[in-house]
Amino acid sequence: MNTDIAQLVSVALYSQKPDESVAFFHDMLGMEISHRAGQSVYMRAYEDFYQYTLKITESKEAGLEEVTWRASSPESLEAVTRRIEDSGLGIGWTEKDYAHGRAYKFTNPDGHNQKVLWDLDYFKADADLASKLRNRPSKRPLRGVPVRRIDHVNLMVSDVVKNTDFAINTLGFKLREQKIGDGGATVGSWLSVSALVHELALMRDSTGSRGRFHHVAYWYGAPQHLLDIADIFSERDIRIESGPAKHGTTQAYFLYCFEPGGNRVELFGDTGYLIFDPDWKTVVWNVANEIDLEKSSIWFGGQLAKSFYRYATPVAPGHSLEEIGR
Repeated sequence: MNTDIAQLVSVALYSQKPDESVAFFHDMLGMEISHRAGQSVYMRAYEDFYQYTLKITESKEAGLEEVTWRASSPESLEAVTRRIEDSGLGIGWTEKDYAHGRAYKFTNPDGHNQKVLWDLDYFKADADLASKLRNRPSKRPLRGVPVRRIDHVNLMVSDVVKNTDFAINTLGFKLREQKIGDGGATVGSWLSVSALVHELALMRDSTGSRGRFHHVAYWYGAPQHLLDIADIFSERDIRIESGPAKHGTTQAYFLYCFEPGGNRVELFGDTGYLIFDPDWKTVVWNVANEIDLEKSSIWFGGQLAKSFYRYATPVAPGHSLEEIGR
């Protein structure tokens, strides 16, 4: 499968409570702190091969700073950059950031900040953190219920079609699943550049806002871990929004929660399914139909909370999590 973008590298988030956010990911999800710089903390899961996959930065409101993608090669980086420039959504080159080399910054049509790069630093464990498994970059932590790797990002958009077209035609993503609603309007897209069913999801923002962040997902690989972390969250007053349950779309076992800074986090209990078919036909769910509406969101388990469709960060005026409720 040849695409100019190879994978999701990292997600950078703003938090109103950075110390509490870092403690959440470190103590409960077992993530390691790779680096601190100014008001930012860089973190990784124990099977993330790069220096970090999550950056937390102190801010007055929660939300997305940027999403980082890795190109398939130096040549692919130049190719995708030319297409981004032609789209009119390019911002420009940045020469250096922590653990990253030269990168090209851009936005999607809704204004979500992103960048694409080739050069980055691989994680090299100290002796006390090195795993005896040669194909695992660091030991499995003994804290909380440790996540294994970053999986995907979900962005709320005002126009799903426009942002999907940009992801496909400019960035080279494949459209794996899609939801259509009343009148055939596209309300959600699930896209990938690999065998994963998605590294990027796009959902229509029912508040009419642009450029909001829905969630970042980290992967466990075992559904039992969702039950384990739900038990830990419940005892420690971490708000569980929905789950554990299973989606029809992507077939994923999931749990949605909120980290202390206000951003939504999804925990994936398995891979969903993998796509190896080079002639894959997009799976379409018609959510104007009651059966598809129910089964695409929840294959089994409790229903998604109302906040799932309305709350994203930064918070739209009049749409706080407390006002939306469950």
